Amino acid sequence: MADDRGYQAVVEKIISDGTHGPYAVARSEKLGSITFSLNGNVWEERDWPEPGTYVMLFQVRKKRAGWRAQHGRFFEPSDDRQPATE
Repeated sequence: MADDRGYQAVVEKIISDGTHGPYAVARSEKLGSITFSLNGNVWEERDWPEPGTYVMLFQVRKKRAGWRAQHGRFFEPSDDRQPATE
């Protein structure tokens, strides 16, 4: 079953010319590396994150090549008050 909790992660790199479109790789303390698309159907923000930026990733699924998030956004101050998995 997919885990729908949010995971706080730090963006490590941006790949703007990936085979399936632009994507980012972030690191979570709990899961390690998590990849997410920067297309509008996954990344909800207007601007792309930069390396070192904190993000919240949701609907994380294990794939053959590693963890993938199906939804992501920038980390917000209100996220500090909610239980999130790191």
